[in-house]
Amino acid sequence: MSDIGISPLPQPKWELPILYESHAFVVVNKPAGLLTIPDRHDENQPSVQRILGSRTEKIFTVHRIDRETSGVLVFAKTEDTHRYLSVLFEERAVEKVYRGIVHGILPRATGTIDAPIASHPVHKGSMVIHRKGKPALTTYEVIESYGQYSLLQFRILTGRTHQIRLHMQHIGHPIACDSIYGDGKPFLLSSVKKKFKLAKNEEEERPILSRLGLHAFSLAFAGENGHPFFFEAPLPKDMRAMLQQLAKTVR
Repeated sequence: MSDIGISPLPQPKWELPILYESHAFVVVNKPAGLLTIPDRHDENQPSVQRILGSRTEKIFTVHRIDRETSGVLVFAKTEDTHRYLSVLFEERAVEKVYRGIVHGILPRATGTIDAPIASHPVHKGSMVIHRKGKPALTTYEVIESYGQYSLLQFRILTGRTHQIRLHMQHIGHPIACDSIYGDGKPFLLSSVKKKFKLAKNEEEERPILSRLGLHAFSLAFAGENGHPFFFEAPLPKDMRAMLQQLAKTVR
């Protein structure tokens, strides 16, 4: 998919950190809550595509990550680079690494989930495991376990919609705060801290994490001249805060 001549946003309210930029492509650290491309039903919504389109002559979409997922995202700036990168993604020549906080403790430190994915027959916008679906392969590694939750690193060998989210639900360990494939409940400190008390000036508890606990951690691929590229975005503040609180409960 390509996008040319995008009308600029007058004053983008989103902070969009640039990880790398050249004449050929740009790599950003997308914040959670920001669309990759405009919603087809409301093209005026802020998106990475529109923000980048307001500062460069042409911008081309190469791949996408979910609105509530944060992390590394690449856009092409020329037609040739768009074609080149699109082929890399289609041929699975890009190493995509995610990190996510999941419910529970997994029985094994590493594993592979091989389960085909199809569109849900009833619920538009969601996916389902189905034997007639498209092949989907995810590998995971447990980085740390915290009793009620675990931090995992994922490598997706296919690029299906909601792949990690659905695969983790499939094995009984949905991503934290997942409103589609999990319970959708925000993470509250009171859920893990026994003697939790509200601050004097607060009437209700503020969630530490209230969005999908999934982050596109890194991308690696070979450039058009064969030069290797590697881009990494650290975990965002809300996910780090949740992990810090969880770490205190297992000391």
